[in-house]
Amino acid sequence: MISRYVMPEMAMIWSSENKFKKMLEIEIFVAEFMANIGIIPKKAIEIIKKRAYIDIERINKIELTVKHDVISFLTAVVETIGPEGRFLHLGMTSSDVLDTATGAQLKQSTNLLISETKRLAFIISKLAKKYKMLPIIGRTHGIHAEPMTFGLKVASWYSEIIRSLDRLKFTLETVSYGKISGAVGTMAHLNPNIEKYVCKKMKLKPEPISTQVIPRDRYSIYFSTLAHLGTALERIATEIRHLQKSEISEVEEPFTKGQKGSSAMPHKKNPIISENICGLARLLRGYAITAMENITLWHERDISHSSTERIMLPDASAVLHYMLIRMQYLLSNLKVYPKNMQINLDKTKDVIFSGTLLILLINKGMSREIAYKIVQSLAFNAKKRKISFEEICFKSQNIRKYLSVQEIKNVCDIESQFKNIDYIFKRVFL
Repeated sequence: MISRYVMPEMAMIWSSENKFKKMLEIEIFVAEFMANIGIIPKKAIEIIKKRAYIDIERINKIELTVKHDVISFLTAVVETIGPEGRFLHLGMTSSDVLDTATGAQLKQSTNLLISETKRLAFIISKLAKKYKMLPIIGRTHGIHAEPMTFGLKVASWYSEIIRSLDRLKFTLETVSYGKISGAVGTMAHLNPNIEKYVCKKMKLKPEPISTQVIPRDRYSIYFSTLAHLGTALERIATEIRHLQKSEISEVEEPFTKGQKGSSAMPHKKNPIISENICGLARLLRGYAITAMENITLWHERDISHSSTERIMLPDASAVLHYMLIRMQYLLSNLKVYPKNMQINLDKTKDVIFSGTLLILLINKGMSREIAYKIVQSLAFNAKKRKISFEEICFKSQNIRKYLSVQEIKNVCDIESQFKNIDYIFKRVFL
């Protein structure tokens, strides 16, 4: 679906070349340790290191017959080595090499996602600080609520992205594991120090206890974290889609020279980047569910997880990487329209200060129920008659019993709504 958009860095990580390279490294490290402690001849490891190489075409051809990826990999590698190739894979099971290689790929992938997320966070922080005090109407249920600032809206995006970044860092620790423990995790045919040696060489940690596989709750954390971050991007994208509506027009996605929005309507500028991101977030959440279901396997292992992981691992990683790159571009080039924000603020006039008036009346001694009833009636009346809330309050005997003209004017002062923006920004941008 997005193959033509996959960035080369992520494509390389999940390429067959990278996977088989890591698998070969693992096999060689195992043999190397065995040579060091005298299990196999040292001459053999010298020959293995010198001759072994990956021939993907040959691996794929063998797999057509044997129907087993690791056997086809080993068969093709042994062909390049000669008789000394018999010393590879001694005491190991397929998942020793597969899961350890996948752990290394997951570490690479997570590091790349961390890097891109940090870049996005920086872009968002710049946007938030630039529009820190730019007034915009806040909306709840899609209805005008109280004034806020566009910078505050963007700062909330930043805060969520930072939480996702923290989850990615936790995920990096969670997935950076390997295992060389044999067919059911007992290390029956392996020196336990082999696992320590190989994992250290691969810059991974040894799985404390494995079955035939690394426990899939680790992978589930990876997919869940990707889904969380994808959904954070979706929240930003959904907000942009709403704010780009023709009747709102407060922000707009970049629209490049020569770009076309509609085959039928040349006037259209559609928020296609945001819509793409929203759609892809759904895909990531679906993968997260499947990853959870992959945790439960029969006894020490079956391969019900394997078919899904072959698709999910590269695809989910590429999808999120693509989403991050697209969101970076979108927010770096986002068009912001302050005049339209002010026009929209003015649409509901000053009834948006009804909450401030309610609080003030309560503080002056009026009961909450009575105050709410009076303020609601005045606000609805002002909207119906299309006059200012301030003006109708001036004429209300119920209000004037408690408030002076100046106090009423102060209620409708938009600047008073922003007195704690600096405080909030200091909390968010430590």
